[in-house]
Amino acid sequence: MKQAIVARADLNMGEGKLAAQVAHASLSAYEDAGRKARKRWKGSGQKKVVLRGDSESQLFELADKAERKGLPYAIVRDAGHTELEPGTVSALAVGPGSEELVDRVTGDLPLY
Repeated sequence: MKQAIVARADLNMGEGKLAAQVAHASLSAYEDAGRKARKRWKGSGQKKVVLRGDSESQLFELADKAERKGLPYAIVRDAGHTELEPGTVSALAVGPGSEELVDRVTGDLPLY
């Protein structure tokens, strides 16, 4: 079991902002997962990877791919209180799901 979080590198978020956006994405996708997937992921150590994304359009393409594969996912839109404009798409979480399925969606992306 695995979860992949794709954060937009093109936004040049500060480290704290990046961490917050990744956390928002991870928790939101977890909440959308089924009970069995949540339990399996938690029981297997909650494996996560943070990957580098290039653009808003890329995150939406990956979200579409995740949906077609039946994986839970969450897109984060920033509230705009600090570094980003309101509504800016900053991150996408895919999973928790089987490592094989998550890698089919995000496996070509580099680590952040």
